[in-house]
Amino acid sequence: MAKILIFNNDSDRMEVYYRGESEPMPYNTNGTLKVREFRGSSRSNILWTTKRTMQSWNSQRYIFGGPIPVGFAFKRPYEGGHGNFSQHYAGVAFDVGQTLSTVRRNQLWNSAKNSGVWSYVEPQSLTPTWVHFDRRFGTPACSTGGYPLVKRGSVSNYVCIAQDDLNTLGFRTGGLDGVFGAATQQAVINYQRSRGLSADGIVGCNTWRSLQENVVGTGATSTTIN
Repeated sequence: MAKILIFNNDSDRMEVYYRGESEPMPYNTNGTLKVREFRGSSRSNILWTTKRTMQSWNSQRYIFGGPIPVGFAFKRPYEGGHGNFSQHYAGVAFDVGQTLSTVRRNQLWNSAKNSGVWSYVEPQSLTPTWVHFDRRFGTPACSTGGYPLVKRGSVSNYVCIAQDDLNTLGFRTGGLDGVFGAATQQAVINYQRSRGLSADGIVGCNTWRSLQENVVGTGATSTTIN
C-alpha cells in the first residue's frame, strides 16, 4: 500500500491517498496508469505527483489511442538514477515507450510533442530508445534551470523534494507533506548555516544545488521519512 501525495494545482493544496500497487493512480481515468507503473523501480512507501500531471497522462493516453509502457517515472532523490534536477524526483516526468517498435515510438513522440499537454518533451536525439515528457511548472530558481524557489507558505511537490532532502541529511522538517511551514523553514536555516550558505530559510538556487548534490543517489538514512 503506497501513500500518495498529490499537489492539486487547482486548489493549491496537498491531498493524500492510499492505493495498492494494482490500483490506478489518483486522478487517473480508465485504469491506464497503475501505482506500480508510476512507481517504476522506486522502493519508496511514499510517492508524490500533481493533479495536472495525471490529467496530462489521461489526455496523452487518449490521444495516442493505445497502451503506453512506462519504463521510469517516480524516484526519490536519495534513490538517484537521474540528474540532480530531474523532474522524476518531482513526480511529474515519464520515460516511456521502451518496448514499442521504432515506428510506434516515433508516433508516440509526435503525439506528445503536438498534444500541448506537456511542459517539456525531450528531443528524440537525446532519447533514441524512449520518449520523455513531463509536466514541470514554476520558474526555475537557477538561470540554468531546475526547481522553483520554495519558502515559508509554499505548497507543492517541490516542497516534498526539499523536505525529503533535509530529512535524509538529518535536518528534520517535522514531516513530509509538501507544506513549507515553520519547522521546514528552521530546518532550511539550520542546513544553510551548516553549509556556509546565506541562512534566509529560502530554498533558492544555491540551496537547491547544495541539497541535491548532497542527497541524489546517496541512499536513505536513519532520518529519512518513509
